[in-house]
Amino acid sequence: MSNQALSDLKVVEFGRFISASHCAKLLADLGAEVIKVEPPGSGDEARLHGPFPQDIPHPERSGLFLDLNTSKLGVTLNPDTVAGRQVLLRLIERADALVENNSPGRMTDLGLDYASLRRLNPSLVVTSITPFGQAGPYRNWKGYDINCAALGGTAWGTGRPDREPLALPLFQCHYQAAVAAAVATISALLARELAGQGQHIDVSEAEVLATVHRGSQVATYVQKGTMEPSARRYGNRRAAPYPICLLPCKDGYVCVLGPQLQQWIRFVELMGSPEWSRNPRYRNRRAMGEEYPEEVDALLAPWLMAHTKDEIFALAIEHGIPIAPVKTVEEQVNDAHLRERGFMVEIERPEVGVLTYPGAPFKLSETPWKPSRPAPLLGEHNEAVYCGLLGYSRQDLVQLRNEGVI
Repeated sequence: MSNQALSDLKVVEFGRFISASHCAKLLADLGAEVIKVEPPGSGDEARLHGPFPQDIPHPERSGLFLDLNTSKLGVTLNPDTVAGRQVLLRLIERADALVENNSPGRMTDLGLDYASLRRLNPSLVVTSITPFGQAGPYRNWKGYDINCAALGGTAWGTGRPDREPLALPLFQCHYQAAVAAAVATISALLARELAGQGQHIDVSEAEVLATVHRGSQVATYVQKGTMEPSARRYGNRRAAPYPICLLPCKDGYVCVLGPQLQQWIRFVELMGSPEWSRNPRYRNRRAMGEEYPEEVDALLAPWLMAHTKDEIFALAIEHGIPIAPVKTVEEQVNDAHLRERGFMVEIERPEVGVLTYPGAPFKLSETPWKPSRPAPLLGEHNEAVYCGLLGYSRQDLVQLRNEGVI
């Protein structure tokens, strides 16, 4: 019996950078056999991005690449050559799914459009991730994370009200699209069991981000025909009722929440019921949140700045107030709660040794998530895949390498 949820599934990853890699990583860490295809010589462009140990760039030491590609087999292949394209088609012919984030035009030029792949492998699930989708006026536009944040609407709602809109940090567009793509891929594989055939999944990164604010900005505009207050930028806070905000304290920041009246009352009592709290001006929590939140922030500041975030967190737990510390990355990695849950995992790899990685945010009781191997070295599994799976000889590999195919 398989010990992982997606064991026995075979996936080919033919993409670059983040979205295709993260989608395939999610499948690989759930047990799927993922073969990652990289260009010979240079490899995936993610190898050029840091962080790097000691800030020394090296294609085998990229923190981004190492995190995105655990549990995968790695091969090199140039599909722009006739021989390389034939090798790739042989891999795809044996696969359950193909994950790619190339432009629609490139896939067509390579003869890897869905219609062609369906003739080759009718049961294949093809997951295509692009900035703006496989159809529509923007289909062939090149786009980056910031473009998708703008077109998807999240930039309009991010930032301070008196400043310009902001993009989401840390390539959230690519990561969110990858999660959506992984869910869609698993769904299509399940549907194949009923329908007996594969299908093409079209993931638009801009549309994925548009779903993030669908419940407030889009819904309010559609229903009321207005952009206020749903489209307003609130910076470090949310709209009324006050408080729903991030505020500074003695050693950092805390997320101060009191959406329910009793929570706000308990918070005021925790601060010693200061004189200002009896003023009717500071009992209208809707006005406090929408009209003069900075004024109330200043009233909370003396008590917050007299306490550390851990002290505030402990008091909040004791009094039933949903306040939480804003963790730095260092604090998150070393957090006792996450460590006890096994969220942070250690993986050893040549060139960098043992490194700590974030794990999965879910627990499967019978088919546990686990990274089975570190990210591959460039071309590390060429022989295992091309000889062991496709039946090429070692002499064939030498010739393919000399011809620039692998």
